[in-house]
This record gives sequence, C-alpha cells and structure tokens, in this order.
Amino acid sequence: MKSSALPVSLIVFALLAITHRPLSARVTAEKSETGVVVKIDGEPFTEYLTEVDGKPILWPIIGPTGKPMTRAYPMIENVEGERHDHPHQASFWFTHAEVNGSNFWAIRAFGFVLGTTKHREFRRIESGKTATIVAVNDWIGHDDRKVLEDERVIEFGTIGESRYIDFAITLKATDGPVTFGDTKEGTFGVRVAATMAVDSKLGGKIVNSEGQTDRDAWGRPAAWVDYHGPVEGETVGIAILNHPSSFRFPTYWHVRTYGLFAANPFGLSDFPEPAGSGEYTLKEGEKLTFRYRVIFHRGTEKDADIASAFEGYAR
Repeated sequence: MKSSALPVSLIVFALLAITHRPLSARVTAEKSETGVVVKIDGEPFTEYLTEVDGKPILWPIIGPTGKPMTRAYPMIENVEGERHDHPHQASFWFTHAEVNGSNFWAIRAFGFVLGTTKHREFRRIESGKTATIVAVNDWIGHDDRKVLEDERVIEFGTIGESRYIDFAITLKATDGPVTFGDTKEGTFGVRVAATMAVDSKLGGKIVNSEGQTDRDAWGRPAAWVDYHGPVEGETVGIAILNHPSSFRFPTYWHVRTYGLFAANPFGLSDFPEPAGSGEYTLKEGEKLTFRYRVIFHRGTEKDADIASAFEGYAR
C-alpha cells in the first residue's frame, strides 16, 4: 500500500504529539472518512481504519509520551529507521493465516490478494470517560465466499498515565463449519515501533508473566507479555494481557525480537513445547471469543506494574 492512498490529514494525525492528560480525561470516538477517530481530551489517540490491505487496523497509536508506539509502515513508507518487512503487520490487527483454506494473515501471495476481512457496519460508537466502538466484519475467502463473521467490541481509556485498549472479538460460523489451522502466523497482533524492537539494540526487551525474556518468550504460554524500549529518547512499553475467559487462556505468543508482538492460541505445533494440535473447528452457528487488554505505558513492565494490572483486568 502506498502512502498516497491515505488522506494527508491522516498522515498529519499520525505524527501529532500530545501531552499527558489526567485520569478524568474525556475520551471521544467520532466517525471519519476512513473509520473512527479516537481522541483523549481532543488530542489524537488512535484511529480504527476499516480497511488497510484487506483488514481493519488501529493506526496510529499515540502513547502517554505523545509519540507513536507502533510501526508506520506500510501506511507510510519513508519513516527513518523502519524495516520494510512483513507489510501485513500493519500496526494493530486481528487475523489468522489458515481459515478454511484461506490466508487472512498475509496480504499477497504470488501477486494475488488472499482472504479479506470486510467491514460491514458500526453497531455502536460512544464517547465519555471511555470510548467504545462496536464493529461487524465479514471474512471473505479467496473464492469470494463468506467464511465467517466477527463482532469486535473495542474500548479506549486511561489508567493513570497509561492508555489502554480493551479488545473483545467474537467469531461466529455463519456459513458452515470453520476450521482454524495450526500455524504460527496469527492472530491478535501489534508491530511495535522500530526503536522498541529488541533487534534494534537500543534497549528493547520482551518480558512475559513467567519471567521469560526476548527469544525465550517466543512460542510460550503466558498470561501477559510486555514489549518495551525507547521511542524518541524515552522508554515506553506495550503490554498485552490475555483475559482468563478468553479462548485457550493462557494463550501462546508469537512475539519476535524484530518487533512482531502477537497472541496466537492456534499455532501449537510451531512452538517450542507443542501440546497436540492447535487446530480448532467451529460448527455452524457456534461462536468463539477472544479478550485482550493492551496497555501503552511509560517505562518497563515493572515501572508500570503490569503484573498488578493483569490481576485487576482478570477480576
């Protein structure tokens, strides 16, 4: 996707810096030409974009220091220091690589667009002490047939200095059975800012709830994982918490030192300690729900007390 495909206003929005706001901040969600813009006291937090290379994403995401915390590529192609790998890893998303034989994770294979997640409607957009978006999407396979649908409930708010996004998504098999394949290429993902990546060698670090770090955290089950590092001279972090009611809690983590940060409950056979096959089939009419809290914070996982944050979220 070329940067010229996005409105100039969106690119400007991506680069705006904001100051920290108090706990009483008002969080607003307003429809835009490309989705829904979320602001904290009138300043940008993020935008839910209904379509970027075949799926909805959240981008940009402005953290508590006023700086973007996820990679801008491929939405913007000329950001200094960013790697131009894995263009399907666009900021913040939910997809999976093997769903009834269609690949919803990748963008292209041999020049062909594969499965797409098409926005159908917004069922609710609310503002207040928190903001909420409820969106419905249809998953369309490579043969242009509907595979399933999802309803995603996304809440945006602040906890002290930190900002959070609660993401609950329910998948429903509406058009026959749906099989999610056992592959590491999934599922709930974030691509961290380039300078935060461990491989940048600027101080980035991955830590999970079991005390495993960096490469040792890849493919391991954990209640939460924190990925922190510098952004424009300040240490910030992104923590993803997996709610105990979520499918296959504690989830496995496809988290990489180059900057991919994804929760994947299906990719068991690819991970270090497989516990049988991760494949899962929904019968027609059945549902499957995943729940995560994503916290954007200052400092390390200890500075932000992510362990306690998980306990509160779990309750």
